Amino acid sequence: MIRKIRSNVLRAAGASVIAVGSFEMLTSLPSEGRSSKFYHRCADFGTSILRSTLDAEDAHNAAIYLVKNNYAPRYREETRGIYHNIDTSSTIYYKNPTGGETSKYCLKFPNCIGLAAGFDKHGEAIKGLIELGFGFVEIGSVTPEAQPGNSKPRLFRLVEDKGVINRYGFNSIGLEKVGHNLNAYRETYTHNNAGESKEGQDAVKSVINLVAEFIWLVLERSNLKNSPIKTSGIIGVNLGKNKWRSSLDETIDDYTTGINKLGRYADYLVINISSPNTPGLRDMQRQEPLRMLLQNAVNARNKLSNTTMGTETHLPPLFVKIAPDLTNEEMSDIAEVVQQCGVDGIIVCNTTNSRPDNLVSKNKSEVGGLSGLPIKDLSTKCIRNMYQLTKGNIPIIGVGGVGSGQDAYEKLRAGASVVQLYSMLTYEGPGLVSRIRSELNEIMIERGHRSVEDIIGIDHDDLYWTKLAEKRKKERMKEHFVVDM
Repeated sequence: MIRKIRSNVLRAAGASVIAVGSFEMLTSLPSEGRSSKFYHRCADFGTSILRSTLDAEDAHNAAIYLVKNNYAPRYREETRGIYHNIDTSSTIYYKNPTGGETSKYCLKFPNCIGLAAGFDKHGEAIKGLIELGFGFVEIGSVTPEAQPGNSKPRLFRLVEDKGVINRYGFNSIGLEKVGHNLNAYRETYTHNNAGESKEGQDAVKSVINLVAEFIWLVLERSNLKNSPIKTSGIIGVNLGKNKWRSSLDETIDDYTTGINKLGRYADYLVINISSPNTPGLRDMQRQEPLRMLLQNAVNARNKLSNTTMGTETHLPPLFVKIAPDLTNEEMSDIAEVVQQCGVDGIIVCNTTNSRPDNLVSKNKSEVGGLSGLPIKDLSTKCIRNMYQLTKGNIPIIGVGGVGSGQDAYEKLRAGASVVQLYSMLTYEGPGLVSRIRSELNEIMIERGHRSVEDIIGIDHDDLYWTKLAEKRKKERMKEHFVVDM
């Protein structure tokens, strides 16, 4: 029955694409293809159809299928001239682990809005997600060996609360197959930046899909200047551990194996020790186990060489992802250990085991991690605390309940260098990415910010102005150096 419903929904989606394409061709309207506002609205409406006809996990799988096979919208770039003076990119700086001539390296995010881990667990839809408008995409979590995760059902919508509860339990196809997917993406990106993925082409087998692809190909090629093909973006790889590996030594081995196998494909790596759905995992956030894990993880990262996007002297930065359910003392311990071990950044935060009193959905009591709108304020509070504890010296990726440009702005002010979203796509649709970027642009113009870096940590008056003074001093020193030359 579920397969029949899924098949009907996908056929309806394909028929809708054909109808839209035919309408544009017959009326001679100038097409922007999948970047058009009309296509964005259709995609958002399609999200509501998936939500009402399929259970949560089947809808998620259908969304992956559509993105992977080039049916998702493309980012709608703002054309108004005033936006051209706004810089929404963000750069994080991290220590050169090899101790070479350059003391620091940087990783520049094309824009500060990214996709959190959990949506594309296996790295199979990266190209379509970047075209959607994300400046970076984090895949995973990936475990060393394939594992099915927890039994179904394991994903629940809290529609009235705009929240999601999941207890997936690190379902993963394993390092080997994910590595194959990442390698295929990197090769396509390196050798044919504007090309279509061969894997995606092979997957389009039905007559409806072929006809729809042809229509959109004609439409987009006829007006390329209005439908830019955007495939450049940062790829993060989120690493987990296998459920049956319970000892500290086994846990460390799982994470270092992940670094060794997938580090070459990653622009940044993430040690995920905060999922609530793997027994004992959050115990790794305690000070001494965390210290041992991160020391070994940093050592493994430092031994990487011949990375796809860099060299042996330009290694991917290493992040650790923490939970929101930490005491102030535990957060202080994590901040101390992260800085002592040379970890390059922190992702704040994962899903929560807590349940706010104002939840009304019938699914609120399901076991698992809560995400989405109900944890927005909790997440921002954790970002603010961690930024203060690290004195703004450790880059933070902020995640939790981001559903608007204002939400992203608040997390940047609290201390995040970039932000991620995921759960709110369930309720707002794929057009949300373009809307958030547009809304953030408008907020920046209204508040007089010309770049994202002007916003980061602005809630912390003492740290913000000290850092701004240091930045201005460095800029003046560079100017003097150029003059002297």
